[in-house]
Amino acid sequence: MQKELLANPVFAMAAEQFDLVAEFLALPADLRERCKWPKRLISVAVPIQRDDGTTQVFYGHRVQHHLTRGPVKGGLRYHPAVDLGEVAALAMWMNWKCALMDLPYGGGKGGIACDPRHMSRGELERLTRRFTMEILPFIGPEIDVMAPDMGTNEQTMAWITDTYASHTGYLVPSIVTGKPLGMQGSAGRTQATGHGVAFLATNALHKLGVSPENTTAIVQGFGNVGSHTAMTLAAYGVKVIGISDASGALWNPGGIDIANLRVYVAEHGVVRDFPGADAIDPEEMLCQPCDILAPAALDRVITGENAGRLQCRILAEGANGPTTPEADRILNERGDIFVIPDILCNAGGVTVSYFEWVQNFQRFQWNEREVITKLETMMQRAFEKVTGFAERNKVSQRMAAQAIAIKTVADAKALRGMFP
Repeated sequence: MQKELLANPVFAMAAEQFDLVAEFLALPADLRERCKWPKRLISVAVPIQRDDGTTQVFYGHRVQHHLTRGPVKGGLRYHPAVDLGEVAALAMWMNWKCALMDLPYGGGKGGIACDPRHMSRGELERLTRRFTMEILPFIGPEIDVMAPDMGTNEQTMAWITDTYASHTGYLVPSIVTGKPLGMQGSAGRTQATGHGVAFLATNALHKLGVSPENTTAIVQGFGNVGSHTAMTLAAYGVKVIGISDASGALWNPGGIDIANLRVYVAEHGVVRDFPGADAIDPEEMLCQPCDILAPAALDRVITGENAGRLQCRILAEGANGPTTPEADRILNERGDIFVIPDILCNAGGVTVSYFEWVQNFQRFQWNEREVITKLETMMQRAFEKVTGFAERNKVSQRMAAQAIAIKTVADAKALRGMFP
């Protein structure tokens, strides 16, 4: 029954990746089953009163992939396309990401099928608080720690924190991460994912013997991850020549002024019609010549149809699951693109979330420089671990990253054993 509930192309993709790695690792059949399937699938009805007085029932999900190595950690997204299978895939990838980064977490993910762009602040607050109450028995600092994701932000986390406090009777800041600084959030959390993508992309440049200066990048997506990826790349001296979001794509071979674009997007909401660049077809943008291509928005955008036409030297996966297994096979056959897989490349967010969680327990705040320095140290270590494994075993970067992660989880399960 669980397998039927997870019928979804994104989960099928995550499961296919797992099966390939399990074969490579020669995992025993019992461990394969225990590692592959999520521990808990939680779906709840979330009724709220809309501003016009009507009642609407939304549906929310939370998937906890494993608690073998600690509480689950993962984002909460608000998007019309949210369903249980997609959430389960994201929880699985988060599990591998935490294991790869050696964080004491399992993987979790949540979402509510709604369109936050067409909801008022009051409606979003009521939705968040009601969802929190519905899943209250399954969350806690040592059980499940949520964070912002697509369609949610630090305000969402503040509402969850307050709702949880109304249940406990006291403030528990470690119930979520990605909170406002005024509620014991962490410096550096907002830019962490994008900073990590850019940091590893430039690490890959150095590994290829290329200096970041006089190199070019294309970034798909200009939300939190994409905008900070572009800003950090520009700070490293990389020329960002292409940017896109849901409204369209921008192109300027002389380089896009990212600081001005952020001001423009803050005012207009989208990148379309930005005066500092020309319009380009978003699909064609992905296949233009560049040194770094950073898909930082949606899953499954690098496919069997376009993988053969990519002209980048480095594919830095800022999004979760941007490259399909079919595209992976093409990229592996080509052998001319250095892939930084998603569970490594976008791990900056969960790593700084871990720092925030630790600070909350310590009741001690680190400054931004301390946070970013610790982040870069951990990402550098993971990068070297993955590239070393790939070179020694003559496998792809994705296989290396997932093999390290899945073996970490499988070893923990074997050590703990199975309760009879």
